[in-house]
Amino acid sequence: MPTVLVTGAARGLGLEFARQYCSRGWRVLAAVRDPARAAALEALRNHAPDHLAIHSLDVMDHASIDRLAMHLRDQPIDVLINSAGSMGRGSFAKEGLGFGRFGSSDYDDWAQVFRLNVMGPMKMAEAFVEHVAASGSKKIITLTSIVGSIAKNRVGSLYAYRASKAAVNAIMRSMAIDLAKSHGIAATVMHPGWVRTEMGGPNADIDAETSVGGMIRVIDALTIESAGRYWMYDGSELPW
Repeated sequence: MPTVLVTGAARGLGLEFARQYCSRGWRVLAAVRDPARAAALEALRNHAPDHLAIHSLDVMDHASIDRLAMHLRDQPIDVLINSAGSMGRGSFAKEGLGFGRFGSSDYDDWAQVFRLNVMGPMKMAEAFVEHVAASGSKKIITLTSIVGSIAKNRVGSLYAYRASKAAVNAIMRSMAIDLAKSHGIAATVMHPGWVRTEMGGPNADIDAETSVGGMIRVIDALTIESAGRYWMYDGSELPW
């Protein structure tokens, strides 16, 4: 049975990844900051107890990542999905481009956004690289955003979030080069689209089921040769 580890699995895209991989018969290691508050995930486990395990993980706490890696030290992980992420304080869904505008920077908040969105995926990869290398599929995926594309930025604003996603794009590009050579791992970033979640808001283009279904198809087809690129959920490619 192939295994996927998903961070941020309590809600939104992470929860949908857990649901869809369970339905495919995978073993799902669902990592959440507070399992006691993950009611939807617990309900999913009740329906698929042989396929879903819930683990406590705070991606912003590197010791927490190390503890989970040690706990799972004998578990090969075919696909590691870094789904946990944040736009920081405020809400794009409510404020639009007024959120994160020039002149309103909260640098303490910037530090938190970068710790989760940039350092988190890096630390997860470093902690779990041997788990992934021991698997049959050998894939590391980090969810990014189209707003991290410098070439596509035509409207400005969203400074901290844009910068964090551009940074993690650069990290994953380097990781794709290094881990292909050292471990035979395919690493890449994926933009899920503008999705109707708590972060994306009710007016977004697509639902989580469509987004995650598309991303899983891209993940299935991912190879060393196609890794390290900027993939959309629909299989198209974005410019850096």
